[in-house]
Amino acid sequence: PNLRWVRCFSRPAAVVKNFIGGESVSALGGETIDNINPATGQTISTIPRSKSEDVHKAVEAAAKAQVEWAAVSLADRANLLMRVAEAISDPDRPALFDSLALAESLDCGKPLSLSRSVDVPRAVSNLKFFAGHAQHQAAAYHRTDGANQNAVNLTERSPLGVVGLVTPWNLPLYLLTWKVAPALMMGNAIVAKPSEVTPTSASLLAQAFHDAGAPKGLFNVVHGLGAECGAAIVNHETVKGISFTGGTATGRIVAQAAAGRFIKASLELGGKNATVVFADKVRQMGDLSSQNQGDESKRRVEEVARAVCRAAFLNSGQVCLCGSRILVQEEIFDEFVKALVECTEKLKVGDPFDSSTDLGPVSSHAHRDKVQSYIDLAREEGGLALCGGGQPDWCSPPDQNQAPEPSPPPGNASPHGAFLLPTLVTGLDPYTSRAATEEVFGPFATIHPFATEEEAISIANATPYGLCASVWTSDLERAHRVSSKLDVGMVWVNTWLHRDLRTAFGGVKASGLGREGGNYSLDFFSEAKNVCIGLELTAPPMPGSTKESSTAPLHVDKSVVGAIPKGGLTSFWRLMRKPTKQLYAEVDNEKKMKP
Repeated sequence: PNLRWVRCFSRPAAVVKNFIGGESVSALGGETIDNINPATGQTISTIPRSKSEDVHKAVEAAAKAQVEWAAVSLADRANLLMRVAEAISDPDRPALFDSLALAESLDCGKPLSLSRSVDVPRAVSNLKFFAGHAQHQAAAYHRTDGANQNAVNLTERSPLGVVGLVTPWNLPLYLLTWKVAPALMMGNAIVAKPSEVTPTSASLLAQAFHDAGAPKGLFNVVHGLGAECGAAIVNHETVKGISFTGGTATGRIVAQAAAGRFIKASLELGGKNATVVFADKVRQMGDLSSQNQGDESKRRVEEVARAVCRAAFLNSGQVCLCGSRILVQEEIFDEFVKALVECTEKLKVGDPFDSSTDLGPVSSHAHRDKVQSYIDLAREEGGLALCGGGQPDWCSPPDQNQAPEPSPPPGNASPHGAFLLPTLVTGLDPYTSRAATEEVFGPFATIHPFATEEEAISIANATPYGLCASVWTSDLERAHRVSSKLDVGMVWVNTWLHRDLRTAFGGVKASGLGREGGNYSLDFFSEAKNVCIGLELTAPPMPGSTKESSTAPLHVDKSVVGAIPKGGLTSFWRLMRKPTKQLYAEVDNEKKMKP
């Protein structure tokens, strides 16, 4: 079945279209962009090169659908998400699951086994989680007590309206559903723009929602370039919120545009994440004999090294959470680095459709060249590549005139693919090296020794980014101490990428703005409105009023109404704050003074 899908999706005539108003349509201008398979260098499809007029058409369709969708009950919204989740995961009808997994592998170059075991199942989990989670939320309520304060406050949440979702190329389906599910559950309509590098799964998902009974225009997908299509979404006056995942430079542009229009913006941006390995993680053996301590220490070193290797190179290092700055305590540095290099060299780079492949190509040939430039920069900065350092020897080099003919590739891997070997570099300054402090986002990691806990924290924080970190230690107090001092949004201790969809997801500094996940996502995709209901008609206390006057109930007497001064209602309310006996006395005095 896989070969059948490969042949189907590899046809040069394949066309991916926009999905607007419940229909698959081309760009109004007729222009297209080639979609390249990074594993082969071949064009597998074309996508629309949409412009502002296409975005406007999608926003109009979304605005019309949103009015209807906002009136739909939470239970019925959840039912739609569940129908899509079940359509994807139905084992008796695997066509949609297979199509999505294959689309992710062909577009991204990631192993099909990874798409099938992680990306598509996580998309299903996203839909199911928010379908349930949103229904279990209760409106905030509290009673305000005290003198003349007898009231209740209710906090309601209403949809933003039309929201724009801009997603990256590393985890297209995984991250799109992470935004789509809470946006729809809170009553919004969607205009989504996937990366032009990985477009296919977004259109497949939009079609799946349509087939599951979504109103026409509820979920729209517009393909194109960021500067043309993405910018048009961000700047459209009808779009009331932007959820963006991508690079920090683009995120800064999105933030400026959203701020200028005073609309919500959630930004999940870059990362240069630290993996901090303390010696106590592998050296505390208790009452074991010397021989057994040595064996246990070696086992622990290898176990942690495998975990650190996975954190560095999963999806060819193209996960925003990857630990690309590996900090190892000096007393175990040599032993641990040896084990880490051995683990890294065992990773198989090759054909994404080979079940034994660990790493496919990076997302594009342009990105391959960017990552390679950082490997070259690391060498220029005095770094030593312990493994990797470039392309596999079976790959065609970018410049055919300066290299020998490549050796035959393994399996069905193409020598023209954007493949890179996983690379570990040591010997760089962790504070000043660009290769060690700038985001590379590929199969490239640097290793740095540290002596003390304080030095580890200092090195870990010495980048412009602050997305996440992982800490490996057997000392619980140290785990708490270090975690609190790391300037990041998320910390894992003795694990990595251990996700709970209820928790806050996001970073600090140049890694983004806002949080996603659980209630944080529901809050972002809605507006809070407080409704205060007075339980007894009382006059509100005036600034500077005495305790006696602030507690006086509001009594209106005809004789008092007749005595409203010429100052109008403002003076009248000042008058009404006085105690009743004093008020009547003043009214009587005024009558006596009149001729």
